Amino acid sequence: MSRALDWNVDGLDWPHREHSSFVQAAGIRWHVQRMGHGPVLLLIHGTGAASHSWRDLMPLLAPAFSCVAVDLPGHGFTSMPPGQFMSLDGMADVLSALLERLCLRPTVIVGHSAGAALAAQLCLCEQVDAEAIVALNGAFVFFAGLAGLVLPQAARAMALNSIAARLFAWRAADAMAVRRLVGSTGSKLDARGEALYARLVRNPVHVAAALGMMARWNVAPLHARLPALGSRLHLVTGASDRAVPPSQSRRVQRWVAGASLLELDGVGHLAHEEMPQRVASSILALERRSRFDEAARYA
Repeated sequence: MSRALDWNVDGLDWPHREHSSFVQAAGIRWHVQRMGHGPVLLLIHGTGAASHSWRDLMPLLAPAFSCVAVDLPGHGFTSMPPGQFMSLDGMADVLSALLERLCLRPTVIVGHSAGAALAAQLCLCEQVDAEAIVALNGAFVFFAGLAGLVLPQAARAMALNSIAARLFAWRAADAMAVRRLVGSTGSKLDARGEALYARLVRNPVHVAAALGMMARWNVAPLHARLPALGSRLHLVTGASDRAVPPSQSRRVQRWVAGASLLELDGVGHLAHEEMPQRVASSILALERRSRFDEAARYA
């Protein structure tokens, strides 16, 4: 078995290390970062990423929120659980257990890509009663046609084969391979951002977690229930996203009456890393509007 990322080696210069802690919940050792004061805002990264994804966004939100970022199971510095917990339902269950362990009730959940689907699952299953979900390039739509049949099966086969994860991690030792991987999503990151992703994808355990998550991810039942979110759902999409095209967010907005949509020009799938100030402004505007609406109710 390959070695997981080591906090005392790989985490020595991890972004916002001083805000990190480790918490046991649902049989998993979670890496959690907490910053700021105010209503709780939960940050959920996407498949193959980790808490580093919020390195520039979180400090911008901390003056208004108590921000909580976690590494999902098997990702980053959070331990790998049994395979069944890598599904959408399973991951929502263990994340809910973590929130209960921390005595946290998020007011806002910001989810990126698959993290947005996880945020919706938490709310629709009534595990979390958040007032708003901000979906950054949210992956709510399942693959259509042949791709929907082939891709999960391929990921499942790779997830069951440890050699595949090691091979992928070995290939990622090439800096240009990591740059091409990021570029394939329509995003451009600075050298620091690329180096952090390289650190993750060079680790076979992290790669195996991402493959396991892809293999078990089924958003079809979730998609059918999305309209229940109504105006709580706020979609943000990068106009250049090649991983989750803006057309998907437009489709979800049409499906969910009352959902809002913001399209950002010049950014791709990692919009919150490319344009953190713009993304933060949209979230803070949402918070200000919520406070205004609450005041109006009691006027």
